[in-house]
Amino acid sequence: MTQSDSPVRFTVAPGGKLSGQFRVPGDKSISHRSIMLGALADGTTRVSGFLSGADNLATLNAFRAMGVEIDGPDDGEVVIRGVGLHGLKPPAAPLDLGNSGTSMRLLAGLLAAQAFDSTLSGDASLSKRPMKRVTDPLGEMGARIDTSEAGTPPLTIHGGQPLRGIHYAMPVASAQVKSCLLLAGLYADGETCISEPAPTRDHTERMLEGFGYPVRHAGATACLAGGGNLVARDIDVPADISSAAFFMVGASIAPDSDITLEHVGINPTRLGVITILQQMGADISLHNEQRVGGEPVADIRVRSAPLKGIPIPEVQVPLAIDEFPALFIAAACAEGETVLTGARELRVKESDRIQVMADGLQALGIDAEPTEDGMRLCGGTLGTGSVDSHGDHRIAMAFAMAALRAGGPITIRDCANVATSFPGFVELAAGAGLAISQEGGA
Repeated sequence: MTQSDSPVRFTVAPGGKLSGQFRVPGDKSISHRSIMLGALADGTTRVSGFLSGADNLATLNAFRAMGVEIDGPDDGEVVIRGVGLHGLKPPAAPLDLGNSGTSMRLLAGLLAAQAFDSTLSGDASLSKRPMKRVTDPLGEMGARIDTSEAGTPPLTIHGGQPLRGIHYAMPVASAQVKSCLLLAGLYADGETCISEPAPTRDHTERMLEGFGYPVRHAGATACLAGGGNLVARDIDVPADISSAAFFMVGASIAPDSDITLEHVGINPTRLGVITILQQMGADISLHNEQRVGGEPVADIRVRSAPLKGIPIPEVQVPLAIDEFPALFIAAACAEGETVLTGARELRVKESDRIQVMADGLQALGIDAEPTEDGMRLCGGTLGTGSVDSHGDHRIAMAFAMAALRAGGPITIRDCANVATSFPGFVELAAGAGLAISQEGGA
């Protein structure tokens, strides 16, 4: 039985408040990249705060399968003995990346430049996700990658193809596409430049520079030249703002709540959730701001506040793309109408997050109308009922927080994949005051 098939269900009793000071797990995006760049660096990289969720472990195990010696994770500590840019070995079997779209898209860029063939596969959910957004531009660089007829996994990557640098204007803002092409550019002849139509998270560029690989920035374009090398370094992974988002929304909507989330990454390309919540009237403040390993971090204090519906600025959409399941719950508890546009990307995440969130909100009595690229949502009174997360971890956690303002218990089905991004969610949420219980699973 795969993880996503495991019958895990959350039941959350209504009411309550959130309180306390605590730290959510490490940033998933930075954890992925720490393994990838650490494996390709010269020397030993030590990582602290690593997120030991299923997605990141898929990346870690893929590099182990390609001959990289990795110790841990042990209480968030990982030691990676890098093999250099050209030291990977052919894997003995297809690399199973589970539910992790980040692993597959970024690895496609790295493996397109290797001397050996490789195959990337995933679970039922990942096998439906579009990959032509990376395989097409990689093809322009000289890669040979086979997909299904629909452009979905598995990916068969033919090794031994010389890559050439390209200047690529992304049609849709995507940090995964940008990162994939920059990683391929490490091996390409000449310069690879990626232009984005709107800002996306820049963890790859920051970490490349941290590993001593120069990245040139010109407005909305990031460029690097092939043929350099990476030098090992220690990495302190900050807490994940995407995981913190559920608690930010929960504390905002539950009366008398007051929480402080410790050491959260506040990269400017990830601050959309805070900006949007503050525009809705949330009481959020940053404290103890500092810079750790090139990434800004802070403690985030959130106190309950009355929220109001807003038209969400499209410029904020790429900066909050993973946080919209939580933001939809905030909108459901806000006074008035919230309108989201320009978020078509949500339809090709772990689930169709526009449709699945709309279905769940409607089941709980909220007026939520999905549109092609977003949603129109009128705040109201959350009722009681059962919703299906469709195996999407962020949807499961979002509806768990909705119970803080619900009229009765909320049951959430198909929650096994919460472990992909937030191991220990149930225990941490219960400790903060959410009346949550889990049935099924390990």
